[in-house]
Amino acid sequence: MSSTDQNQEKNKLHYEALYANYPISNILHWINNLDKFLESATTTETSWFGLYQNNFREKIKGKKVLEMGCGDCTNAAVMAALGAEVVANDIASASGEIVRKLNENYTFKYPIKFVEGDFLENKLPSRTFDFVVGKAFLHHLTIPIEKLFLRETARLLKPDGEARFFEPAVNSKVLDEIRWHIPIGGRPSKFNKVDFKKWKEIDPHPDRSFSSKHWKKAGEEFFNDVEIIPVGTLER
Repeated sequence: MSSTDQNQEKNKLHYEALYANYPISNILHWINNLDKFLESATTTETSWFGLYQNNFREKIKGKKVLEMGCGDCTNAAVMAALGAEVVANDIASASGEIVRKLNENYTFKYPIKFVEGDFLENKLPSRTFDFVVGKAFLHHLTIPIEKLFLRETARLLKPDGEARFFEPAVNSKVLDEIRWHIPIGGRPSKFNKVDFKKWKEIDPHPDRSFSSKHWKKAGEEFFNDVEIIPVGTLER
């Protein structure tokens, strides 16, 4: 098995476990109180603030949107509740189960469609989507696989379509090195060499570039216009 296949399998196992038996009660509460949720999320949480720049919530109404790496499906549900026709994709079948439960318990204008598995193998029709989005998704890919995903994204977009991604950007080597030495969540400090090594072995993120310059260059290979919007402060 190649290192790319191993990384993909590690990702799949990680997210199958993470989203297995995932409760949808919080998601249903949020989409039933959509304005209040988005007002809070887009002002207090960096990824929501980043993804929903430039009136995104209004732009997607009635539009066909593909979400890569839908994960726990919160964003897919929010977009669908806003009136978008959402196709949600993830390698974890557990995400599909979340979509099924959401469709059973909420009346979306367009029920969410789930596409399971490797995005590259699904071969959805060309020029199908008004938007392709990823909320902290691309950085889970190795750079060669990311390039394939971006090429596929360009193929799937309508001529006037838009790809929109929120991704972490490491633009300061000093700050990034400091970050690794501060324990957060389930990640131990790099000072703790044994525990850090164990954590790194199960971490689904590959070692790769995360700089804003990389994201801009990667996008310019496939898209006519690329805009990088920095968000956050001393985080990444």
